Amino acid sequence: MPSFEQQLSDLFPNKETIFHFLGRYLFHPSNKVWGLVSRYYQAYLANADEKLGIQIRVFETGTGPFQHVLDQILACTLKENLLPDVNRKGDFVNSSGKPKSKAVLMTSLSSGYFEKVRDMYWEHPTATGEIIGIYQPSHEGYQQTEKKRHNQKAWAEIYLLSLTDALVTSSWSTFGYVAQGLGGLKPWILYKPENGTAPDPACQRAMSMEPCFHAPPFYDCKAKRGTDTGALVPHVRHCEDMSWGLKLVDSFSSQ
Repeated sequence: MPSFEQQLSDLFPNKETIFHFLGRYLFHPSNKVWGLVSRYYQAYLANADEKLGIQIRVFETGTGPFQHVLDQILACTLKENLLPDVNRKGDFVNSSGKPKSKAVLMTSLSSGYFEKVRDMYWEHPTATGEIIGIYQPSHEGYQQTEKKRHNQKAWAEIYLLSLTDALVTSSWSTFGYVAQGLGGLKPWILYKPENGTAPDPACQRAMSMEPCFHAPPFYDCKAKRGTDTGALVPHVRHCEDMSWGLKLVDSFSSQ
């Protein structure tokens, strides 16, 4: 809409920061939710040298956890050097000085992925000597949108994910989109698994911190006809995880 172009450009010179700034201004946790956030952060995350968030949303039917989803999470985080590999042949790794610590915040409706990753780093030393702590605030089992307490926990976990240094998110998930936008993070997006197998490659880096708009218009107002709205302007492109979705990027982005 040409009449708004200049004003929007003045307000948001960097296009991919729009949700980040509006979200930080408008999404204010209640005192109850902020209590959940601050207590958990101080207890488990604050003292770590680095913080990694892993957001897991599984759309498959049946009872999890699914082995291929776990395999995908590990394939992504190890390949991208977000987590260190473990030494399965040794019981102890010597390290000079104070070892580096990394807190990993996992969010999922299931506790199974958290338990597997936690046990891996408990039962084996890391190959780098790093100390890895794995944490999951809740495991509600299934989405319970009608319950206020359930929604408060979800909002608290979204906010906690936004406070991490690096983030891994699941395709098609608004939960992950909001966390990345609030935190100003470009996450590694886990590809959506097909036919019960882990995708290869397991993930890709997002082109911007902006969420994906899943149901965009496909109408060119100037031409008065349907069109590819992901090709009209340089700062709007199709999403990495949903080919028909749209997201904002900085027009000078190389990706």
